[in-house]
Amino acid sequence: MVLAALMVLGASFAVLANEPMRLPVDPAELSVLSAEGEVRARFDLEIARTGEQHMRGLMHRTDLPENRAMLFVFEVSGPRAFWMKDTPLPLDIVFAAADGTIVRVARDTVPFSTVPIRSGAPALYVLEVHAGTAETLGIEAGDRLVHPAIGGG
Repeated sequence: MVLAALMVLGASFAVLANEPMRLPVDPAELSVLSAEGEVRARFDLEIARTGEQHMRGLMHRTDLPENRAMLFVFEVSGPRAFWMKDTPLPLDIVFAAADGTIVRVARDTVPFSTVPIRSGAPALYVLEVHAGTAETLGIEAGDRLVHPAIGGG
């Protein structure tokens, strides 16, 4: 009886592990400003702040609205590496320094890949958007992310 209960409980956790994480949309939009200060884009945000949220991110998500992004906020700046394991949506991954300045844009990442996507420089923030968004909107290194969750935002 106990073994059967443990098996059901284990199966329940496995189902939950494959459930996509959906975070509440933050009331403030994120803006991407060019180096000249012009607005390149605005996004509605889901903000991942905890270690568990960082690990799950957009895994298993197939329904991210076009104007939505996920912002990962870390406690300390440092080299970052993301992968696309269990992530069916192709993404652009934007790495930003403590002041919100974009240090790298990884375009058109490959769904389900386990190859690390590295920031190339210390980053405190990571923004994930639909693949092709960065190219379409002209988002590039040197631009700046602006939001209340971002230092200097």
